[in-house]
Amino acid sequence: MSPRSSAGSAGVARLVAAGVALSGAVVLYAFDPATTGIYPRCPFLLTTGCYCPGCGALRAMHQLLRGNLLAAAGYNALLVAAIPAIVAMLLVPRWSYSPRVTRVALVLVVAFGVARNIPAWPFVLLRP
Repeated sequence: MSPRSSAGSAGVARLVAAGVALSGAVVLYAFDPATTGIYPRCPFLLTTGCYCPGCGALRAMHQLLRGNLLAAAGYNALLVAAIPAIVAMLLVPRWSYSPRVTRVALVLVVAFGVARNIPAWPFVLLRP
């Protein structure tokens, strides 16, 4: 495969990914996960009764798409707090491949998942 055709394939893949992301955002904007039953339930929550680090992320994204930052943070504070880091990694792609960034992200996700299941104040504030 020539370099030109692989670059063209990468461009098409990015365009398709952007289209899928935009389509998902339109559906998520239009249908509130808190009130409609079209979204799947969290299998971790259904199996264990504990909140995973991603619980509330769809509801948080719905609120973010509607401009409600505080409501979004109430559903999943980690997702809202991670937005600047996600934007930074999109702007500086080499950070996405850093083992240090990966380790820090993993520790934060696990710590958040544990903390939101501690049945004491202020940890209960992290629940969706």
